[in-house]
Amino acid sequence: MGFGDYIRKRREDLQVRNSGFSLRKMAGRIGIQPTYLSKIERGEFDPPSEQTIRAIAKELDEDQDVLLAMGGKVSSDLQEIIRKRPQVFANLLRELKQAPDHAILRVVREVRDGEW
Repeated sequence: MGFGDYIRKRREDLQVRNSGFSLRKMAGRIGIQPTYLSKIERGEFDPPSEQTIRAIAKELDEDQDVLLAMGGKVSSDLQEIIRKRPQVFANLLRELKQAPDHAILRVVREVRDGEW
C-alpha cells in the first residue's frame, strides 16, 4: 500500500467514527487545501513536505517516522545526526539491515541505558 492509499484508508476508517475526519475538515486542521490532500491520497502528487507529513501523522495518531518513511523521507533531525558521523551510521545501518527486531531493540535499550 502506498503513502496516499494508506493515508486515505486511515482517514476514512477514522471518519466512520468521527465526522471530523472528512477530507475538508482534516485538511483545514493541517493547513492545506482539501484538493491537495485529495490528490495526495489518490497518488496524483508525491508525498508532501516533512512538516505536512508530521501534521498528517499527528491528526491520524500515527508514528511520524513511519509515515515519513512511507513517503520516502527521513526526518530532518535524523538527517542531521547522520551528517555528523555519516560513515559510522552508514556502517551501523548496513550491519543491522538483516538483524531481527528484537536484536535491534536490545541494542537501543543498551545504548539508552548506558550499558555499553
